[in-house]
Amino acid sequence: MKKTDRPLILVTNDDGIFAPGIQHLAQEMAAFGDVLVVAPDKPQSAMGHAITIHNFLRLRQVEFADGIAAYSCSGTPVDCVKLAVYHIIKGRPSLLVSGINHGSNLSINVLYSGTMSAAVEGALEGIPSIGFSLMEYGIDASFAHTLPVVRSVTANVLKHGLRQGCCLNVNIPPAACGPLKGIHVCRQAPGHWADAVETRRDPAGHEYHWLKGEFLAKDQAEDTDVWATGNGFASVVPVQFDMTAHHELQHIATWDHAL
Repeated sequence: MKKTDRPLILVTNDDGIFAPGIQHLAQEMAAFGDVLVVAPDKPQSAMGHAITIHNFLRLRQVEFADGIAAYSCSGTPVDCVKLAVYHIIKGRPSLLVSGINHGSNLSINVLYSGTMSAAVEGALEGIPSIGFSLMEYGIDASFAHTLPVVRSVTANVLKHGLRQGCCLNVNIPPAACGPLKGIHVCRQAPGHWADAVETRRDPAGHEYHWLKGEFLAKDQAEDTDVWATGNGFASVVPVQFDMTAHHELQHIATWDHAL
């Protein structure tokens, strides 16, 4: 890419390069710097941190809004980040933003999310990274009320930076919930999915299965992302990729580990 004095901002997502959310996000980023879009050529929701190692990857330059440089990728969101950094840019952008996702990435959902895995991959690469999600799944969802949040969080990250190994998970309630009350910096609520499997039969009589479930988060404290978004705030959760249970180290070290 041609180098300029402006910050280079990498934009990706997991809903696919032609999803409305990424169009809005890329256009907003143009106010902050030069924009490069590298995103999946098809929806890759709930792919987590998957990478493609048993197949080849294809990149294709595509037309995008306002003449923004854009590539579709046949792989996962994390593949998109890797190809952008090591093949297209051949270096690290000033900022990585992922989204705007169609749907919530609250609580434990950060582990499943392709949107957030792209942001985590950015953090792994030493890039200040943000994942943005609108808590509405409809393809016709309105993104207008999310844009002030996007601008505010982006401006702050570019101004203040993020600590090494940290990225931000931003969730925004849908417009139907009313005007936003503000931005709430908080922790990830503990939660889990009460999973279920629905079994059906196709016209030939063969079984097939749908995974489904209900998300449960019982912690109602006012310092969580679930509380914040349920009470009219956009939530901002700092996320790290160090998954060590530090509080258990001392306890497990007391076990008898003799061979």
